[in-house]
Amino acid sequence: MTEHKTGTHEEWLAARLQLLEAEKELTRRGDELAQKRQELPWVRIDKEYQFETDEGATSLADLFRGRSQLLVYHFMFGPDYTAGCPSCSAIADGFNGSVVHLANHDVAFWAVSRAPLEKLQAYKRRMGWSFPWASSFEGDFNYDFHVTHTEEEWASGAVDYNFRTVDFRPAEVSPVLAEWASSVGTDFATYRREGPGMSAFVLEDGVVYHTYSTYERGVDFLWGMYQWLDRAPLGRNETGFWWRRHDEYDRE
Repeated sequence: MTEHKTGTHEEWLAARLQLLEAEKELTRRGDELAQKRQELPWVRIDKEYQFETDEGATSLADLFRGRSQLLVYHFMFGPDYTAGCPSCSAIADGFNGSVVHLANHDVAFWAVSRAPLEKLQAYKRRMGWSFPWASSFEGDFNYDFHVTHTEEEWASGAVDYNFRTVDFRPAEVSPVLAEWASSVGTDFATYRREGPGMSAFVLEDGVVYHTYSTYERGVDFLWGMYQWLDRAPLGRNETGFWWRRHDEYDRE
C-alpha cells in the first residue's frame, strides 16, 4: 500500500489546477528573465582567440559560420582528462538534435574544451555525437571566461567562478567527488580546475561581442533528462552520483 497521499480524480484535478497557476506564473517569470538577458549590455571582444576544429585553425568570429549569433557550451574536458566529464556528457547527449534548428534560426552552436582536438574527436566518436566541438588548447579563452582555473588560483583558495570568489579545496576530501574525478582519469583538484558553463556572443559589423554567460546550476536547463525527471512521480530521486555516460549503464 502506498504511503503517498491518494485521492479521487476530483481532488487531483483541484490540486492540479492550483499547481497550473503556479506553473503559469513560473513561465511568465521565465519570459521576463529571458527579456532581461537580451537587455544586458554587450562587451566588445578585441582579443584574438584561436581554436582547433575539424576544419583546421579558426578564430572566434569564424565559429559563427555565417550566423550573427553564437552559443558556446564550456564542456569540462581538460588536457589531462582521459574522458569527458560525465555530467557534461549527460548534458551533451541533447545537443545533436538542436544544432540544425539553431543554425536555421541564425544561431551557431559549439562546444569548447581545453583538451587537444585529437582527444575531443576520439571521445566524440565514442559517444556518437555530431555537434561541432572546438579545442581551445593552450589558449586563453577558457581562462578569460572563468571556466578554467590555474593551479595558483586553486592553491590560494580564491577561484573566480560563477561571479564570485570561492574555495573549492575542501571538496577534495569528498568520496563522491573523488569518484567524479576518477571517472575522467584525474585527481579532484585537476578535474575541478575545469568548470561547466555556457556563453553567448553576437557578431555585428565584423565585431564580436560577449552578451551572456552562466555557470553551475545556471546550466540546469540544458539537462534534458532532468526536465523529464522533474515531472516523474518520484522526481529526481537521486542518491549520490547516479548518472553515467550513456555507454556505461548496465545493459540488460
